[in-house]
Amino acid sequence: MKDGESLAVTYLSKALNELGCEVTLLAMNTSKHYFDTNHLPDSFNHYQAIYFTELDNRINAFEAFTNLFSKDSYHIARFVSSAFEKILIQLLSENEYDVIQLESLYLAPYIDTIRKHSKAKIAMRAHNVEFEIWERITFNTKNPVKKWYLKHLVEKLKRFEIAQLGKYDIMLPITERDAKIFRKLGYNNKYVVTPIGIDNREYMADDQSFNQAASISFIGSLDWIPNLEGIQYFLSKMWGDIHRKFPTLKFHIAGRNTPEWLKLMNYPNVIFHGEVASAKDFINEHSLMLVPLQSGSGMRAKILEGMALGKVVISTPIGLEGIYAGHKEHVLIAETKEEFIDCIQFATQNPQAIKDIGNRAQVFVADNYDNLQVAKKVVNAYQSKTLELVS
Repeated sequence: MKDGESLAVTYLSKALNELGCEVTLLAMNTSKHYFDTNHLPDSFNHYQAIYFTELDNRINAFEAFTNLFSKDSYHIARFVSSAFEKILIQLLSENEYDVIQLESLYLAPYIDTIRKHSKAKIAMRAHNVEFEIWERITFNTKNPVKKWYLKHLVEKLKRFEIAQLGKYDIMLPITERDAKIFRKLGYNNKYVVTPIGIDNREYMADDQSFNQAASISFIGSLDWIPNLEGIQYFLSKMWGDIHRKFPTLKFHIAGRNTPEWLKLMNYPNVIFHGEVASAKDFINEHSLMLVPLQSGSGMRAKILEGMALGKVVISTPIGLEGIYAGHKEHVLIAETKEEFIDCIQFATQNPQAIKDIGNRAQVFVADNYDNLQVAKKVVNAYQSKTLELVS
């Protein structure tokens, strides 16, 4: 489970299997997030069967340019694959499925194929409002040429996303906020809110980090633009003043595909770890966990992981969207440099208070984001003959 979406897919499918569902996985093994399919972990044995197709989804400069003259969304076009469609048709022809659950908007181009070869209900699990992520990225972009190009891409992505809303039998938005946005955009069919759920049995908190000097962790894929944008902004605009006020505080950054130019910036007391073997072990080593997102949509799975491990998450309001945790109750919330400094100062001066916040965070996640409870809502919605709305 390399990223939040993979974690969300894995935990829900595990819980569905635990509830008696037979789950088959058909996935694109993309060049951006390539996985050695010859060495699947034993923990994937909850799938009835697993099928993969290779997909080169790297950005191609020529295709990106020529797309300017097309009505198609370049975001979506990069995930159109004849090999994937071929296996999909084969599976639909050989098996009778009750529900085809699409994980993200990028699989919407295959809806017509599914309709042609299957009577199954189509569910869209919307991990984000996709165009909203890119609207926020575009807003934060300073380069005028890049800003113009992104705005052009976002307009086409938004048109595509809205055009698909009438094609789903049921939608599984990650948050109630996203559900309301889809409703406002014209979605009129049934939905069930399915927040990211995690298996709390797999998260063992280690409070030793609270008995040593405070340190901050960040973990996330740094080839995902919102993560990279957030880290770059935090380091360039905030870290200098934070370091001067807390000269012994260290900031540990882990994540695959960390750009070399970022490492070469040589910020004081910032340590880059690259991709780590265990996200849980890395998070457990530090008492504080940073989520400095300036854009994005949906939910941050890594926040739930940090909270489940009893760590104190310091997040922007955007980072915390969809997770209804309270400031100084379950997390610390900051947006400006001054607010981040206040949160860090509070954390370093009140060791017992942050330990208590970490404990409450664990309980909060267990009570509100248990994967089995989320899966039960999904199963109930799927089994309903009328697919009644479940919020």
